[in-house]
Amino acid sequence: MTRADNSSFLAQANTRRHEAALAAARHAIEQLRREGRAVSYTAVARAAGVSRPWLYRQHQIRDLISQLRDHQLPAAALTAQRATTGSLRQRLDTAQAEITRLRAENRCLRDQLARHLGIQRTQNRNDASAGQP
Repeated sequence: MTRADNSSFLAQANTRRHEAALAAARHAIEQLRREGRAVSYTAVARAAGVSRPWLYRQHQIRDLISQLRDHQLPAAALTAQRATTGSLRQRLDTAQAEITRLRAENRCLRDQLARHLGIQRTQNRNDASAGQP
């Protein structure tokens, strides 16, 4: 009885798990930044569900955390920069207006494309019928 070599599947699973942990760490960093909280190894590890030693071994993540820590504003400055409800409402209204405009533009472009495709299809049929004896 021979055993199947599952090492490639194990390596693939390990790679997927590693990539998922990297993505979780990046997401945790972005979440901490959005919330105005300090980006530290402890906070990132806790939010991402990974260990601090693992974070230190990941060069890209380590460099990102170090860079953010070097450029972090004091907590008082972060509080002063938080958006007000009114400014968030204005941003939302602006985004919704842009979405409406883009939807209308997409509709117009789809209609244009449909007309051109119809013309092209008609020309192809005419060319095909003209070529038949």
